[in-house]
Amino acid sequence: MLILQRKKDQSLTISNNISITVLDIGNDWVKLAIDAPKEVSILRTELLEAVSANQEAASTPLSEGSISKIQELMKKSKNNRDT
Repeated sequence: MLILQRKKDQSLTISNNISITVLDIGNDWVKLAIDAPKEVSILRTELLEAVSANQEAASTPLSEGSISKIQELMKKSKNNRDT
């Protein structure tokens, strides 16, 4: 894992065709702009986790644990949208 420090309005480039720019910084958040080709998929990690949990739940019988996991991921996703 590469860890970089960037300030507001600074960018980084990945593979000559993906640019990430820091637009704004708050106390506990960062607003990023990502410029990438249309064929590059960009998803928030919590959405990938929700898709994975959804696929797992769809392929196995419902249990208390799988329902709780989906509810937890939905709460995380809602909290991230609210901030």
